[in-house]
Amino acid sequence: MNMQFSAQQISALVNGQIEGNPLASVSGLAKIEDANPGDLAFLANLKYEEFLYTTRASIIIIGDSLQLKKPVNATLVRVKDAYSSFALLMQHYQKMQEKSLVGIQEPVFIHPSASVGKDVFIGAFAYIGENVVVGDGVKLYPHVFIGNQVSIGERSTLHSGVKIYHDCLIGKDVTIHAGSVLGSDGFGFAPQQNGTYNKVPQLGNVVIEDHVEIGANTCIDRATMGSTIIRKGTKLDNLLQIAHNVEVGENSVIAAQTGISGSTKIGKNVMMGGQVGVNGHIAIADGTRIGGQSGVTKSVLSQNTSLDGTPAFDFKDSLRSKSVYKRLPALEKKIKELEQLLSELIKEREAISS
Repeated sequence: MNMQFSAQQISALVNGQIEGNPLASVSGLAKIEDANPGDLAFLANLKYEEFLYTTRASIIIIGDSLQLKKPVNATLVRVKDAYSSFALLMQHYQKMQEKSLVGIQEPVFIHPSASVGKDVFIGAFAYIGENVVVGDGVKLYPHVFIGNQVSIGERSTLHSGVKIYHDCLIGKDVTIHAGSVLGSDGFGFAPQQNGTYNKVPQLGNVVIEDHVEIGANTCIDRATMGSTIIRKGTKLDNLLQIAHNVEVGENSVIAAQTGISGSTKIGKNVMMGGQVGVNGHIAIADGTRIGGQSGVTKSVLSQNTSLDGTPAFDFKDSLRSKSVYKRLPALEKKIKELEQLLSELIKEREAISS
């Protein structure tokens, strides 16, 4: 990265306290164990504390409660949360980079009825359909497709190859990564008596609220009727499948390769690990945490519970079950030994009584 920040500027951005030279400057970012002079690093995980005393970084962001065990050569910026502060600084730098990305490249297609706001970037080979509304500061990278009647809120970013089908609504400050598809048809087919299937028209749309991030190659299907909705602040990983009429609540996070079946309602602040499978037409309560590769087959009604396994059940019970499962061969051997011992005792008792 080409940047130039002083410790004083960094401290102001992250509301930190400086220990060392306030004029120390950095022009790059690096891991604390690999950093060189001129690099900014951070220490959030105490497993890496040993590198704090050997690193060559010029500036290091650390927690305000960390007690130093040895002298440190670098200038320190102490903050309440080192990881969050480092992320904030990177966001600031990214915004500085993107601010300069403005204009319309050629060739593109923009329908005459489309409305395009100020300070936008539209990359080459983008397609913008009829009656589309593109808000101020939006960035559409090359090969983005925007179908008819789509609305994209201010400062949203759609990376290369994103496809937004007709009638979908994208909020403000949304990021959609490369290759994702929003608004493709839900998987609706009516079985017929002769064994064939008739397609059920999918007439709804997809609504993405503000401050949502969607990873690469994720698919979110349009509703059969009404809307598939991703509520504000939610973060979706790569390679997700979210089916028709699903609703995902505010500030939920869902990891890669998870699949959510149709008409399921997911609450606020839900966390799902990778490769979770969720049945259709169920509800998942606010604050639920679901371990990776779990299968959720029925509604979760209690808030703030942790689940694991297939079918998913209480996380602690699941851990106990897995512990027992690993010991089954030894338990089987023990049972056979006990059966043998019991058989011998019975024979001895029968011999005494006779």
